[in-house]
Amino acid sequence: MNQATYLTDQFIIAMPNLADPNFFHTVAYLCQHNKDGALGIVINRPTDMKLGEIFKQMDIKVTAPAAAETPVFAGGPVQQERGFVVHTSGGDWHATMAVSETISLTTSRDVLEAIAAGEGPEQYLIALGYAGWSAGQLEKEIMDNSWLNTPSGKQVLFDTPVNLRWSAAADQIGIDINQLTAPAGHG
Repeated sequence: MNQATYLTDQFIIAMPNLADPNFFHTVAYLCQHNKDGALGIVINRPTDMKLGEIFKQMDIKVTAPAAAETPVFAGGPVQQERGFVVHTSGGDWHATMAVSETISLTTSRDVLEAIAAGEGPEQYLIALGYAGWSAGQLEKEIMDNSWLNTPSGKQVLFDTPVNLRWSAAADQIGIDINQLTAPAGHG
Protein backbone atom coordinates (compact mmCIF):
# COMPACT_ATOMS: atom_id res chain seq x y z
CA MET A 1 0.00 0.00 0.00
CA ASN A 2 1.55 3.31 -0.98
CA GLN A 3 1.27 6.42 1.15
CA ALA A 4 -1.56 7.85 -0.95
CA THR A 5 -3.79 4.92 -0.03
CA TYR A 6 -3.27 5.10 3.73
CA LEU A 7 -6.33 6.27 5.61
CA THR A 8 -4.91 8.74 8.15
CA ASP A 9 -7.44 11.54 8.80
CA GLN A 10 -10.39 9.42 7.66
CA PHE A 11 -13.26 7.79 9.47
CA ILE A 12 -13.71 4.07 9.47
CA ILE A 13 -17.27 3.00 10.10
CA ALA A 14 -18.12 -0.42 11.47
CA MET A 15 -20.28 -2.25 8.97
CA PRO A 16 -23.52 -3.62 10.41
CA ASN A 17 -22.12 -7.17 10.28
CA LEU A 18 -19.12 -6.32 12.50
CA ALA A 19 -20.20 -8.10 15.66
CA ASP A 20 -17.08 -7.51 17.81
CA PRO A 21 -18.56 -5.80 20.91
CA ASN A 22 -15.59 -3.39 21.01
CA PHE A 23 -16.59 -2.01 17.62
CA PHE A 24 -20.28 -2.76 17.01
CA HIS A 25 -21.81 0.33 15.31
CA THR A 26 -18.74 2.47 15.97
CA VAL A 27 -16.98 5.21 14.06
CA ALA A 28 -13.24 5.57 14.59
CA TYR A 29 -11.16 8.56 13.54
CA LEU A 30 -7.85 7.28 12.14
CA CYS A 31 -5.06 9.35 13.63
CA GLN A 32 -2.30 7.27 12.10
CA HIS A 33 -2.17 4.64 9.35
CA ASN A 34 1.01 3.46 7.71
CA LYS A 35 2.93 0.30 6.81
CA ASP A 36 3.30 -0.52 10.53
CA GLY A 37 -0.43 -0.46 11.31
CA ALA A 38 -3.10 1.97 12.40
CA LEU A 39 -4.28 3.92 15.46
CA GLY A 40 -7.82 5.21 15.71
CA ILE A 41 -10.02 6.81 18.34
CA VAL A 42 -13.65 5.68 18.57
CA ILE A 43 -15.74 8.87 18.54
CA ASN A 44 -19.23 7.60 19.34
CA ARG A 45 -18.89 5.63 22.58
CA PRO A 46 -19.27 8.02 25.52
CA THR A 47 -18.60 6.57 28.96
CA ASP A 48 -20.43 7.54 32.14
CA MET A 49 -17.36 9.57 33.11
CA LYS A 50 -17.05 13.34 32.76
CA LEU A 51 -13.78 15.19 32.23
CA GLY A 52 -14.06 16.65 35.74
CA GLU A 53 -13.32 13.18 37.17
CA ILE A 54 -10.08 13.04 35.21
CA PHE A 55 -9.17 16.56 36.35
CA LYS A 56 -9.74 15.44 39.93
CA GLN A 57 -7.69 12.24 39.52
CA MET A 58 -4.84 14.23 37.97
CA ASP A 59 -5.14 17.06 40.52
CA ILE A 60 -5.78 19.64 37.79
CA LYS A 61 -7.37 22.91 38.95
CA VAL A 62 -10.55 23.77 37.04
CA THR A 63 -11.36 27.40 36.31
CA ALA A 64 -13.63 26.62 33.33
CA PRO A 65 -16.51 24.67 34.92
CA ALA A 66 -18.10 23.77 31.57
CA ALA A 67 -14.99 21.76 30.67
CA ALA A 68 -15.57 19.50 33.68
CA GLU A 69 -18.93 18.45 32.17
CA THR A 70 -17.35 17.26 28.90
CA PRO A 71 -18.07 13.57 28.27
CA VAL A 72 -15.15 11.15 28.15
CA PHE A 73 -15.24 8.56 25.37
CA ALA A 74 -14.14 4.94 25.26
CA GLY A 75 -11.58 5.40 22.50
CA GLY A 76 -10.92 1.71 22.01
CA PRO A 77 -9.83 -1.49 23.75
CA VAL A 78 -6.06 -0.73 23.88
CA GLN A 79 -4.48 1.13 26.85
CA GLN A 80 -7.84 2.14 28.34
CA GLU A 81 -6.10 3.85 31.26
CA ARG A 82 -4.37 6.30 28.90
CA GLY A 83 -5.97 9.55 27.80
CA PHE A 84 -6.07 10.87 24.24
CA VAL A 85 -7.27 14.30 23.12
CA VAL A 86 -8.36 14.70 19.50
CA HIS A 87 -8.57 18.43 18.90
CA THR A 88 -8.49 21.28 16.45
CA SER A 89 -4.95 22.36 15.70
CA GLY A 90 -3.36 25.36 17.33
CA GLY A 91 -1.55 25.77 20.60
CA ASP A 92 1.80 24.32 21.54
CA TRP A 93 1.13 21.12 23.49
CA HIS A 94 3.66 18.46 24.37
CA ALA A 95 3.28 14.98 22.85
CA THR A 96 1.16 16.23 19.94
CA MET A 97 0.92 14.59 16.55
CA ALA A 98 -0.61 16.48 13.64
CA VAL A 99 -3.17 14.24 11.98
CA SER A 100 -4.10 16.81 9.32
CA GLU A 101 -3.73 20.55 8.84
CA THR A 102 -6.70 21.12 11.16
CA ILE A 103 -6.77 18.16 13.59
CA SER A 104 -4.16 16.93 16.09
CA LEU A 105 -3.85 14.18 18.68
CA THR A 106 -2.29 15.01 22.05
CA THR A 107 -1.51 12.67 24.94
CA SER A 108 0.09 15.07 27.42
CA ARG A 109 -1.14 16.68 30.62
CA ASP A 110 -0.60 20.27 29.43
CA VAL A 111 -3.51 20.18 26.98
CA LEU A 112 -5.83 19.00 29.79
CA GLU A 113 -4.57 21.79 32.06
CA ALA A 114 -5.31 24.31 29.29
CA ILE A 115 -8.81 22.87 28.77
CA ALA A 116 -9.48 23.07 32.53
CA ALA A 117 -8.45 26.74 32.44
CA GLY A 118 -10.62 27.48 29.39
CA GLU A 119 -7.51 28.06 27.27
CA GLY A 120 -7.42 24.76 25.40
CA PRO A 121 -8.14 23.92 21.78
CA GLU A 122 -11.29 25.37 20.25
CA GLN A 123 -12.86 21.91 19.82
CA TYR A 124 -11.79 18.62 21.38
CA LEU A 125 -12.81 15.07 22.16
CA ILE A 126 -11.35 13.25 25.19
CA ALA A 127 -10.98 9.47 25.02
CA LEU A 128 -9.56 6.75 27.21
CA GLY A 129 -7.89 4.04 25.15
CA TYR A 130 -7.54 3.61 21.43
CA ALA A 131 -8.19 1.14 18.65
CA GLY A 132 -5.05 -0.37 17.19
CA TRP A 133 -4.30 -2.57 14.21
CA SER A 134 -1.03 -4.31 13.37
CA ALA A 135 0.62 -4.07 9.94
CA GLY A 136 -1.89 -5.06 7.25
CA GLN A 137 -4.65 -5.91 9.75
CA LEU A 138 -6.93 -2.94 9.01
CA GLU A 139 -6.51 -3.40 5.26
CA LYS A 140 -7.57 -7.05 5.63
CA GLU A 141 -10.59 -6.08 7.76
CA ILE A 142 -11.65 -3.54 5.13
CA MET A 143 -11.29 -6.18 2.40
CA ASP A 144 -13.40 -8.52 4.56
CA ASN A 145 -16.16 -5.87 4.57
CA SER A 146 -15.88 -5.13 8.31
CA TRP A 147 -15.21 -1.40 7.84
CA LEU A 148 -16.22 1.35 5.44
CA ASN A 149 -13.80 4.25 5.14
CA THR A 150 -15.02 7.78 4.49
CA PRO A 151 -13.46 11.24 4.60
CA SER A 152 -13.38 12.74 8.05
CA GLY A 153 -15.16 15.94 8.92
CA LYS A 154 -15.00 18.28 11.90
CA GLN A 155 -18.80 18.48 11.87
CA VAL A 156 -19.15 14.74 12.57
CA LEU A 157 -16.11 14.63 14.84
CA PHE A 158 -17.10 17.45 17.18
CA ASP A 159 -20.63 18.76 16.50
CA THR A 160 -22.86 15.84 15.53
CA PRO A 161 -24.79 14.29 18.44
CA VAL A 162 -23.00 11.13 19.54
CA ASN A 163 -25.90 8.81 18.72
CA LEU A 164 -25.95 10.08 15.11
CA ARG A 165 -22.21 9.93 14.32
CA TRP A 166 -22.25 6.37 12.95
CA SER A 167 -24.88 7.17 10.32
CA ALA A 168 -23.67 10.75 9.75
CA ALA A 169 -20.15 9.55 8.85
CA ALA A 170 -21.61 7.24 6.19
CA ASP A 171 -24.05 9.93 5.01
CA GLN A 172 -21.03 12.01 3.96
CA ILE A 173 -20.56 9.67 0.99
CA GLY A 174 -24.27 9.13 0.37
CA ILE A 175 -24.59 5.76 2.12
CA ASP A 176 -27.47 4.98 4.46
CA ILE A 177 -25.59 2.61 6.77
CA ASN A 178 -28.87 1.43 8.28
CA GLN A 179 -29.90 0.02 4.89
CA LEU A 180 -26.79 -2.16 4.55
CA THR A 181 -27.09 -5.76 5.59
CA ALA A 182 -24.58 -8.51 6.11
CA PRO A 183 -23.81 -10.43 2.91
CA ALA A 184 -25.75 -13.67 2.60
CA GLY A 185 -23.67 -16.70 3.46
CA HIS A 186 -23.34 -19.69 1.19
CA GLY A 187 -22.61 -22.83 3.09
